[in-house]
Amino acid sequence: MGLDLTGRSVLVTGASAGIGAALAEGFAERGATVGICARREDRLRKVLTACQAHSPESRMWGVDLADLDGIETFAHRANAELGGIDVLVNNAGMPKRRKVLALSEGDIDNVMALNYRSPVRLILALLPGMLERSRADGFTRRIVNVSSIAGRLSPPGEAAYSASKAALTAFSEALAGELWQEPVDVHVVFPGVIDTELFELPDNDPHLASDMERLPPAAVVDAVLDQMESGKFESYVPEWLADIVTGKARDAQGFMEGAAAYLREQEEKAARS
Repeated sequence: MGLDLTGRSVLVTGASAGIGAALAEGFAERGATVGICARREDRLRKVLTACQAHSPESRMWGVDLADLDGIETFAHRANAELGGIDVLVNNAGMPKRRKVLALSEGDIDNVMALNYRSPVRLILALLPGMLERSRADGFTRRIVNVSSIAGRLSPPGEAAYSASKAALTAFSEALAGELWQEPVDVHVVFPGVIDTELFELPDNDPHLASDMERLPPAAVVDAVLDQMESGKFESYVPEWLADIVTGKARDAQGFMEGAAAYLREQEEKAARS
């Protein structure tokens, strides 16, 4: 039957398109009241309509999570309007495909603010209430942080992005250890190449892994739901990426040599085309 979230509330950030929109609809289909937020309210309304077809009480907020000072206020508002958040899905993020010498301090700060500091601030604002409610009613609340395979593999040309996702991953690991005996589970999902607009956004270098299959956002939804049902900490989409991560841990030097060679090969191929 799968995970039943009837009567539960889920907050999904960055839900106007791509993985966030797919996750929001997936949770609504399983009975959850879904709260969604993003900057682009026009797109967000379309996702809300899809969610409300399954869960009429779902709602949306237009919010820019890069505005760190406004996050605590937004978190408390969303929590109150949803009647207490049972599942927090930190999905909002931005890419940054640019080599280090082409990065500015502002680039690095902006990526870290949205991809790392904003989910951490949401967690800090919502976790005390999640713990209190879970201890009272015995239902395990969940925090799902959408990282990236870049946070484990650090591909050349994505230093700022990889660092932000690695920071979120490390924070999640430490948090999971602290909450191991508590009724709040922490999950991290590592998507690979997913068919979303992040690969076409301006102000980024071309994505060089053009030979890799782009999976649909639904693949991430399935992974997250399975992860929540099983209780496991991390999942990879596709699953075989876990073997690459294990191989890197065994031989970081060899992995980096291979990554550098792959980068040169892809750049040469792009130059010829």
